[in-house]
Amino acid sequence: MKFSIDSVYNWYRNLIRNPKYRWWVILGTIVYFISPIDIVPDIFPIVGEIDDVLLMTLLVTEVSGLVIDGWKARKGVETTNTTTNPADTSDDADSAAKTVDVDAVSVK
Repeated sequence: MKFSIDSVYNWYRNLIRNPKYRWWVILGTIVYFISPIDIVPDIFPIVGEIDDVLLMTLLVTEVSGLVIDGWKARKGVETTNTTTNPADTSDDADSAAKTVDVDAVSVK
């Protein structure tokens, strides 16, 4: 079995993106960070904090990515579900200029 940082990162990322295990992984990461029992104990001045910093960086990166993906998905749903106001009776030239670009989420 080949061990690499990429394999650990991919394992952690896949585990945290699984809704069934997400909260357990977040809780376990926080407990590991707080716990004095580590792979490399914190009594070693610099080396002891490296595993904690790497794990917290990974947690923050993945959780922020999940939040941003969820926010983008929600914004995409809101922009595609909008309807035109029936009271808006503008002529064809004005209505052609008012198109919605869903990808860029901007109104022209």
